Amino acid sequence: MQLRYAARSDVGLVRPGNEDSGYAGPRLLVVADGMGGHAAGELASATAVAMLAELDASPPADPLTAMADVVDRIGSTLVDLVQEDVEVEGMGTTVTGIYWLGERIAIVHVGDSRAYLLRDGELVQLTHDHTYVQTLVDSGQISEEEAATHPRRSLLMRALDGISPVEADLSVREARVGDRLLLCSDGLSGVLTGEEIHTLLATGEPTGCVTRLVDRALEHGAPDNVTVVVADVIDFEVSIEDSQVLPVVVGAAGELRVRERLPRVQFPLDAEPDPEHVAQATERTRAASPENALEVRKREVRKRRWTRTVLALVIVGAVAALALVAGRLWLQTQWFVSVLGNPGTGTVAVYNGVPGSLMGVSLSSVSSDSTIAVGTLPLFDQELVSKGIPAADAADAERIINELAQRATDCISAPTTGCPGVAS
Repeated sequence: MQLRYAARSDVGLVRPGNEDSGYAGPRLLVVADGMGGHAAGELASATAVAMLAELDASPPADPLTAMADVVDRIGSTLVDLVQEDVEVEGMGTTVTGIYWLGERIAIVHVGDSRAYLLRDGELVQLTHDHTYVQTLVDSGQISEEEAATHPRRSLLMRALDGISPVEADLSVREARVGDRLLLCSDGLSGVLTGEEIHTLLATGEPTGCVTRLVDRALEHGAPDNVTVVVADVIDFEVSIEDSQVLPVVVGAAGELRVRERLPRVQFPLDAEPDPEHVAQATERTRAASPENALEVRKREVRKRRWTRTVLALVIVGAVAALALVAGRLWLQTQWFVSVLGNPGTGTVAVYNGVPGSLMGVSLSSVSSDSTIAVGTLPLFDQELVSKGIPAADAADAERIINELAQRATDCISAPTTGCPGVAS
């Protein structure tokens, strides 16, 4: 058997940059969702993808153990990056990877990116989210439906951040001809329902499939980066495109600006920059010295970035008029609670719209200022407020404000563990 694969990553419609990274190769599939914003989450996810990709180039005797070891080395590398540049402190990444063993697949997983298996028309989730909300579901406190809209659904309980040692989930499953594998960041699974993912995954080739999945996430507003990897297990005799000779690297790990900030990380050459001429590019790369190969890679990446920029401008121009009207109407129905002013000295406010900006225009406005100082809240709530707490409507936002006010009052009158100034 062999794999036919495709990958795609999109920044989405709200985030200013892409912190996701994805990889699809002859033996290895990976999705990493970086976090940290200004603290360089894209460096964390790109490092994870690059280090795991080494296993695709040099197959290990025991892939499951090898992937667990790489996860440990990724954590150590992130520690080194923070020691070299304190500006990136706070970055981290999820990691979900599948190593194909012919008749089996080895799975490594940390965080809330997901792996799915579509077999005989049935879609099965292969990974278990390491989130606060998932612990509530596991304990029976809330349902899966309630988890999908819970204000703390993005709070991770486990991730690679270079601070705390992380134990990855490891497993092995059977592989069959006809299986379809999906890896994705929560920019897809957090926006589309399981039924939508199943429907879009059930037909077509991997390339068309990843396009449909990402496009549907964009149609739903894509508040986060969206990264999708799809691979089919097929008979070895079946012909595959020449582009499958090299892996596909997408998202932050495929951007030259990110790679240049990680000079000691070895990135794989990939087929994505110029898929129509991969055969020629492969021959040039094989014949070139390492120095020349790097120059070839840089030229291909620059060409891809230019092509994507032009395409993006064309698309934006075509849909701007319709999107402006529809977007304004939609934003009026969105609410969230976040910080007004500096996170350290600001207050808690209700916002109408969604966090972030588009083309320099803010997508939200302050509806009301509660005057609750963020610094008086329990530390857990401070973190949630700094990220933004989604609300169903204006009334729900006021309910959240009232709950925060009560917890701030409790911390002042009867401080407990988690309150400001109370040792844990």
